[in-house]
Amino acid sequence: QVQLAESGGGLVQAGGSLRLSCAASGRTFSTYSAGWFRQAPGKEREFVAAHAWSAGVTYYAYYGDSVKGRFTIARDAAKNTVYLEMNILKSEDTAVYYCALSRASGLRSDLARNSDNYDYWGQGTQVTVSS
Repeated sequence: QVQLAESGGGLVQAGGSLRLSCAASGRTFSTYSAGWFRQAPGKEREFVAAHAWSAGVTYYAYYGDSVKGRFTIARDAAKNTVYLEMNILKSEDTAVYYCALSRASGLRSDLARNSDNYDYWGQGTQVTVSS
């Protein structure tokens, strides 16, 4: 069983930065695809970013349109940790952010954007951006 724990959320002013971390425990996940999603009050869960290994050598990074160019997903396999670096934050980035893992490696872009393709989820961390 895999357990995920997010951290790094908080309150930040618009234009600021935060880095979210997602630590996995229970087993190694070096080949799993990893994703970040978010959900704001009254809205559906939204894809933010994903990291998918390809042939265990290279990887693909995918981003939602609303965060492209501002957010970066990264991964430290040795630490079983996935990061989400968030820059130039806007008030509309306010949400609970969830990390997720899929047992499938090398998820295509369309599959990585669908939360149904993830097997494990963290409890979420709140990010609030004040304007």
